[in-house]
Amino acid sequence: MKTWFSKNLLTRRLIVPVMAVALALSFTTYEFTKPAYARGPVASPTATPLDDNSVSALLSLDQAMETLAARVTPAVVNVAVTSHSKAEMADGQMPDLPEGVPPMFAPFFNHQMKPPTQIEHGIGSGVLISPDGYIVTNNHVIDGAVDINVTLKDRRIMHAKLIGADPLTDLAVIKVDGTNLPNAPWGNSTSLRPGQTVLAFGNPFGFRFTVTRGIVSGLNRPNPFSQNRRSPGSFIQTDAAINPGNSGGPLVDARGEVIGINTFLVSSSDSFSGMGFAIPTQIVRPTVEALIRDGKVTHGYMGIGISDVTPENAKFFHVENNEGAVISQVESGSPAEKAGLKVGDVITELDGQKVSDASQLQIEVGQKQPGSSIKLEVLRDGKSSSIPVTLEAMGSRDKDGKEIAANGHGKARWGIGLTDITPELREQLQASNDVHGAVVEQVQPGSAADNAGLQRGDVIVEVNRHPVQNAADVQKALSAVPNGQDALVLVWSSGGTTFRVLHAAAANEDKPGM
Repeated sequence: MKTWFSKNLLTRRLIVPVMAVALALSFTTYEFTKPAYARGPVASPTATPLDDNSVSALLSLDQAMETLAARVTPAVVNVAVTSHSKAEMADGQMPDLPEGVPPMFAPFFNHQMKPPTQIEHGIGSGVLISPDGYIVTNNHVIDGAVDINVTLKDRRIMHAKLIGADPLTDLAVIKVDGTNLPNAPWGNSTSLRPGQTVLAFGNPFGFRFTVTRGIVSGLNRPNPFSQNRRSPGSFIQTDAAINPGNSGGPLVDARGEVIGINTFLVSSSDSFSGMGFAIPTQIVRPTVEALIRDGKVTHGYMGIGISDVTPENAKFFHVENNEGAVISQVESGSPAEKAGLKVGDVITELDGQKVSDASQLQIEVGQKQPGSSIKLEVLRDGKSSSIPVTLEAMGSRDKDGKEIAANGHGKARWGIGLTDITPELREQLQASNDVHGAVVEQVQPGSAADNAGLQRGDVIVEVNRHPVQNAADVQKALSAVPNGQDALVLVWSSGGTTFRVLHAAAANEDKPGM
């Protein structure tokens, strides 16, 4: 009985898998042999992929970009910052007191009215530049930080300490403890040309270790958001996507060399729209070296405002090659004033090297050490002379009627309405007492003044290289400009001065006056 039961159970156990295999084989056979009308529709492409030989150039480019990205990405870090934000009451502001409490008891309530300290978190990017852990990022990424941590590509999280920061150039250096860390080499941004391939690395919107590809769209671009006219420009413009979170990441060339540090974008939506900007290494590298060496950066200072020599203003300064930097302002008591530099001088050389534009001069002087002497070649009224200037440290000193057309009707010739500087206007414009001239009160759309970029609140302080004291002086000087000729005005605005050209073509030649 026992034996039978065992044989019967074994037989049953064998039947089940045999039947399962038989059913599977039958369904498989049917699927291959069933008639066409019983089969469902199947998408079967007839096209074949392109032959490797026909797209070899693209495949080679892809391979090169993959190699480049793989080489640089390990040197890119995510920078996470913790900072404290404390909303303080304005000086002299009385706290809100409980009802019925006399103001004399306000001091006893100050400690209760102060809001608590808040914790804020931010993210940015950085790039390792040495195997022992030095990292370059933006100053605005770490500004105000009380705790900095970086995440490497291999997911290691390391605490970083601040080595130094330079708000003027928006650069900072932080450091982690490590050895044999991946790092990226420096490149030469002065050799860049528009059209070159570049890659931008970073952590946009928190998406870590992102790489985008583009080209150099432009060079020597100014920063339209800077409120400090002493901040160097010369930004690299690129169409490689740069978004919030990319700040501090590297912009590299086809060799994997860092040629810039991603800094800001220009967009109406606060996200990438084809215009990203990076600080070139001609500014980054010496700044970083100074921060690592000294923990701070001291910039050379002459005390002048400068602008480019352009084809439209060159004739007013007797410049033939449209190159150089025009002095538009000389600060009182500055090294420039002591050296004898004047408004309207054109600086053509610095220490024997040609000056092509204002941006180049600003960078070169800013990288000089305070106390050092520089030699400028200056063109004044068509005559060249050499002027030595001893630089100081930047930041070492601080700053303690309406126009009518002559014929009484019709459009004003240059398209501006002027008024004298009153004490109220001077205070409103925050203009110092040494600013004299006429305040622009109105600008006619499409006029010569409008085309030159004049705006309400600007102050015209010179006309055709001659100082003016009031609106009447400006009106007289501009009215004296012969028909068909341009006019050069020196304009003060927001603490700085620049030369502007009023073109005769945009002026109403039939009407006298402004």
